[in-house]
Amino acid sequence: MIPGGGQPNMQELLQQAQQMQQELGRAQEELAATEVDGQSGGGLVKATVNGSGELRGLVIDPKAVDPEDTETLADLVIAAVHAANENAQQLQQQKLGPLAQGLGGMPGLPF
Repeated sequence: MIPGGGQPNMQELLQQAQQMQQELGRAQEELAATEVDGQSGGGLVKATVNGSGELRGLVIDPKAVDPEDTETLADLVIAAVHAANENAQQLQQQKLGPLAQGLGGMPGLPF
């Protein structure tokens, strides 16, 4: 309830929105700097992505390389990248979820 039945203080709302946007920006920067891994084939293929889901590294154990069966290797790479991206999405939810929910209630913001 607003004291005196008046309108909400727009200046205060704008300051809160700016602060939340700054926190969101910091969280996004932190995500971009944080790396998470995913693997497949019992660790034969390991993918590393940053918290934004950008592929940063790929390690393939020589045991996974069979010139006669490149399809399996491709499947292992896809599975490892997918696992890493799932881990990145979980990290995003942890970091951005509360901030995005807080911004969602403010009119005019793109969330």
